[in-house]
Amino acid sequence: MKALLPIVLLVGLMRSEPAVSQSRNSSPLIGSWAVDVSRLPMPPEGRPKSAIITFSDDGAGRWLTKVDIVYANGSENHSTGTATLDGKSSAVKGSDEADTAAFKMPAPNVLIMALAEGGVPASTRIYTVSADGRSLIETAVYFGNDGLPIMRTHYFARLP
Repeated sequence: MKALLPIVLLVGLMRSEPAVSQSRNSSPLIGSWAVDVSRLPMPPEGRPKSAIITFSDDGAGRWLTKVDIVYANGSENHSTGTATLDGKSSAVKGSDEADTAAFKMPAPNVLIMALAEGGVPASTRIYTVSADGRSLIETAVYFGNDGLPIMRTHYFARLP
């Protein structure tokens, strides 16, 4: 369960223009997003009660990410990270999955996040905002205990 939701990122429609040519503030990723827990690929009794990810830009070229999860048993996890969008590593605080992240934004509506814990790769997350800006898809890629790659898709809705 924790491998499915920590610090998150998504996939979808990609624009052809480079993200560098646009202001980060114009990214439709900015805002808060709630996962549709009913669509999580896990048994209903193991699904979290809620998972919300918030993306913002600090105006100084850093991307801020906050993830708030309330697990099925009522326990909570709150993680944060601040990163540049150039692929350089930065610290993650409070995550069950990662202590380091690197971000790239190949298009204004797409964010790629690589996560590691203790210097070991944890997952890659690709976040993509729909054309209407109301939904977000996260594709999470990680490796199972057998060493084989696993991909999961998570669906989010924009919060007001």
